[in-house]
Order: sequence, then structure tokens, then C-alpha cells
Amino acid sequence: MQVSAKKSKDKLIKVYRRKIREAAISRTKAKIALQGKVLTDFTDDQVRDIVAEEERDLTSDLKTKGLLALAAVLGFGVI
Repeated sequence: MQVSAKKSKDKLIKVYRRKIREAAISRTKAKIALQGKVLTDFTDDQVRDIVAEEERDLTSDLKTKGLLALAAVLGFGVI
């Protein structure tokens, strides 16, 4: 029973990370396009760094929004 729960948890985490990665890649492409450049103007390491930064930003945003939603559900006034 616990093994099944652990597998479900691991699967959910993989899905969550994949969705964040896809969103980060999309945001990176948009950011590069707004600069008037193309993806090939950057090295692979630069692209990886930009995507990693976007992933951190997305994760941080999701944590913040989650806490705000929890505070709203619990009835705390959030200013």
C-alpha cells in the first residue's frame, strides 16, 4: 500500500516538474524573441541557464500563490 502511494507521489512530482519545464521553455523562447534574437544566437549553456532561471521564478510564483490561496481559504486578510 505504501509503495503504491510512493509511486503515485513520484509520478505526480514528475508531471509537475515537466509542466514547469515546458512553461519555462516557453517563457524563455518568448523572452529571446522580445530581445529580437533567435535561439541559435545563444550557446546551449546560456539557454540552460535562462531556462533554469525561469523554472526558479515559476516555482517561486507557484509557492507564493499557493500560500496566498491558503490564507484566503483560512480567512486571513492578506494585504
